[in-house]
Amino acid sequence: MKLVLATSNAGKVREMASYLADLGFEVVSLAQLGVEQAAETGATFRENAELKAVSAARRTGHWALAEDSGLEVDALGGAPGVFSARYAGESATDEANNRKLLEALHDVEFARRTARFKTVMVLASPEGDVWVSEGTCEGYIATEPRGSGGFGYDPLFWVPELGKCFAELSAEEKGQISHRGRALRAMTQLIKELVAGGALDSRNQMTYD
Repeated sequence: MKLVLATSNAGKVREMASYLADLGFEVVSLAQLGVEQAAETGATFRENAELKAVSAARRTGHWALAEDSGLEVDALGGAPGVFSARYAGESATDEANNRKLLEALHDVEFARRTARFKTVMVLASPEGDVWVSEGTCEGYIATEPRGSGGFGYDPLFWVPELGKCFAELSAEEKGQISHRGRALRAMTQLIKELVAGGALDSRNQMTYD
């Protein structure tokens, strides 16, 4: 069975591929199919994930798995939220987004720099049925970047129980506690149940966005 990671984010592909391959799928990227992902016009992570999942399922005629994630900072009223990837502009780099976040929090004491990463995943059938899983990881925004791993806001997201930022963790360590890892474990369990029940078989192609 083929499973397509329908995302332009290489970091997400790296994080997701090992989980999905363990389910017995042949993992390929959306780019390999020459299909564009749907625009993220929703007001919430759930809305964006469902828009992409349902669109992909309808366009391909196969099952689709979509995800939307972001960072919510309490001192900024929940920003950047759904605009996390484009916080510093539509074509912003990770470095630009991190720089803007640090500037926005420059006078905020560490105790008030609480934040969380959130992920919502939506699985959609070609008929429009959807299933949802979510994952959250609580932490703080560091005062300066730490570590060289990961992507996005990982150099700034400090996890108190580990005393490290996401970018200082190995892929395995991050996967155990991250928002995406938690949402994906819940979703893979759901997919296993669908496979066991015959809803998904070798004639189906699933896409991930």
